[in-house]
Amino acid sequence: MQTAIDKIRELRALHDDGLLSRQEFDQRKNAILDAAHALPEAAPAAESRTPAPRGTELGLMQGQQVGPANRRYRLERLIAHGGMGQVWQATDLATHAELGHSAQVALKILSPELTESAGHAKLLVQEATRARRLAHEHIVRVYDWAQDPATSSYFVIMECLEGEDLDALLARDAPLALDRALALLRPVADALDYAWDRHRLVHRDIKPANVFVTARGEVKLLDFGIAARARQGAVSPLEAPAISGTPGYRAPEAATPGLTPARTLDVYAVAAMIYQMVGGALPAAVLAQPETLDEARWQALRAGLASDPADRPESVSVLLTRLEAAGAVAEEPAAAEAPVTPAEEPAAMPAPAEAPPSQPAEAPRPPRPLSERARADAAAAVAAQAAAERARREQQRRERQEAEEARRTRREALREQLRVRQAEEVAKARQAQDDAQRKVLQAKAAAAYLAEQEKLRAKAAEARDAPAAEVAQAPPQAILMRDRFLDGSAQGPELVVLRAGRFQMGSPEHERRIAMAAGAQKNWLARETPQHWVGIARPFALGRYPVTVGEWRAFVEATDWQPDGDVNWAAPGFPQSEMHPVVGVSWLDAGRYLAWLSERTGQRYRLPSEAEWEYACRAGTRTAFSFGDSISTELANYDGNFTYNGGARGAYRRGTTAVTHFAPNPWGLHDMHGNVWEWVQDVMHDSYEGAPLDGSAWEEGGDRARRILRGGSWLYNPRYLRSALRNGFSAVMANDIVGFRVVRELPANEAETKVS
Repeated sequence: MQTAIDKIRELRALHDDGLLSRQEFDQRKNAILDAAHALPEAAPAAESRTPAPRGTELGLMQGQQVGPANRRYRLERLIAHGGMGQVWQATDLATHAELGHSAQVALKILSPELTESAGHAKLLVQEATRARRLAHEHIVRVYDWAQDPATSSYFVIMECLEGEDLDALLARDAPLALDRALALLRPVADALDYAWDRHRLVHRDIKPANVFVTARGEVKLLDFGIAARARQGAVSPLEAPAISGTPGYRAPEAATPGLTPARTLDVYAVAAMIYQMVGGALPAAVLAQPETLDEARWQALRAGLASDPADRPESVSVLLTRLEAAGAVAEEPAAAEAPVTPAEEPAAMPAPAEAPPSQPAEAPRPPRPLSERARADAAAAVAAQAAAERARREQQRRERQEAEEARRTRREALREQLRVRQAEEVAKARQAQDDAQRKVLQAKAAAAYLAEQEKLRAKAAEARDAPAAEVAQAPPQAILMRDRFLDGSAQGPELVVLRAGRFQMGSPEHERRIAMAAGAQKNWLARETPQHWVGIARPFALGRYPVTVGEWRAFVEATDWQPDGDVNWAAPGFPQSEMHPVVGVSWLDAGRYLAWLSERTGQRYRLPSEAEWEYACRAGTRTAFSFGDSISTELANYDGNFTYNGGARGAYRRGTTAVTHFAPNPWGLHDMHGNVWEWVQDVMHDSYEGAPLDGSAWEEGGDRARRILRGGSWLYNPRYLRSALRNGFSAVMANDIVGFRVVRELPANEAETKVS
């Protein structure tokens, strides 16, 4: 009789020969697995038939565009199809850089039946938001979610991978050697450890279809869609569905009502996968030892398949470690030879000496017959002697094994201590080096800033009598100020007063060539053209830092503001203090804060124009960044796994840093590059054709639903941190990479006083 895996192999061969579409292959494969592993209590009666699940036919076609007006995706090819919906490879037509991914993405378009109630829709939004925070090299990246207005279907935007899932690999290569199976699953264990240690998440649906092997050999864990967070006490229905997982990989306790998700759910699923990978079939009700596993490995694997969760290893990493240790013990040479049986023992009497050649050998004497009792006594003595010898050798073997195990344990403990000590020393050295380098950079920046101030003050007297045109082109002079609230209860953000001046806005051709080499796209670089002169006609005061968590908290407590988005500004998913930049704030929310701040101080606060922002960011420079044409993670917060213009790789901090962490630019402004994107007032335009030349905000024409973002963020590549780069984002949306800084307008008499 054909097994389920045999049937799936035949389907895979038909699919590879072009005789079966991917959609038909997935449908038949799911039917085979459901039939092979259906729960007995869920089997339908013969006279009744369960209707086919709704929502799998979404009417989607290649080339069709989905998504809201400002977030459109073109469907390129169907990757997978099942009861949850469809997965398409798609091209992001407008906003891919806002989310930090490439133009090619994977869209998981969910069946309408999964979101027909508001509760289910809320669950899916929560799941997509949660999965987005799982930033790990072995977990598929989830960027965001959206809803298609034409079909009302929700979809999740994910990293697009090239390769095959473990299901396809097993259909072609199963059974696998245990070493290869463990090598494929070790990255899965690392991903599960990360999800548990950082977010207390249990995957709950591990199976070969959710383990992806890329064309480069990387292993990615897919579909944290039904992952549940372990909490103290009860678990809500939205947090943990009653039944989760796939038949054949689902732990026995998974259907228990009110179950608090535990890591042992994933341990059972991975153990079932290992059994399938090395044995060619999923475990049955009565477990049979696979032929390829010796007794030690089988007992280690069997523990992972225990019915009682308490009898399983506490995590998948522990399960794999035990299997590896059992394999190492089995492969060691035997400590002692097998005991010699009595029949194999040498004769106790010495061999008789040869007779001299001259004398014929004496004929052997026949043995004297023994009594029955004597024969029994002799046999008993021989047996006792053999048993004693076997016991002695077994005792010696155990003692040697215990001694070797003790030595191995000591060696491992010493290696671990050495590794920890070396890691601590490296961390201390790196911290000391970072601190020293940061102090040097801060000292250089401070010295440059003071020198610039002295130079500007020296020229201030000359500038008073100069013609107006000459004053307009003089470099700005920065002065610190801060407004007190009218009731005296607090103060507004720290401000740097910038003089009027003139600068070239946009990027030169040589900078765009370097950006192209770093991966920039032509349509993005076109936004930075044409490079043009802009005159900042009046002085203005710009926030020394982006608005901080502490400053935003005062606004929230005073106004009872409530967020509309999915990101909690007070707990965005990474550590932050009162001096970190606030995130989770839309362009409209920033406007509410500025109106409140203006009312409390009696001054006029607003967002900077795009020209004012770039003028302040460049700080009199014409390079890609205010500190040169290259960048490092000692100067700004971004994804240090990527480099720009020959720079070195650096840290990836996976969240914001305090606004005082990095040295300021030459005009005393912090975090103009990286940490968080910053809202400005301007509407999104695709180039500078027709842009104002006086530094004012450009609010006519363009895409009014989207506003400009500047500066890059902790999640982005360094090329996005260039002074000239322009991004656009929906004014009503917020996420964990966007903040803002304020501008305080200076009345004419105050401006003259501040810059004189």
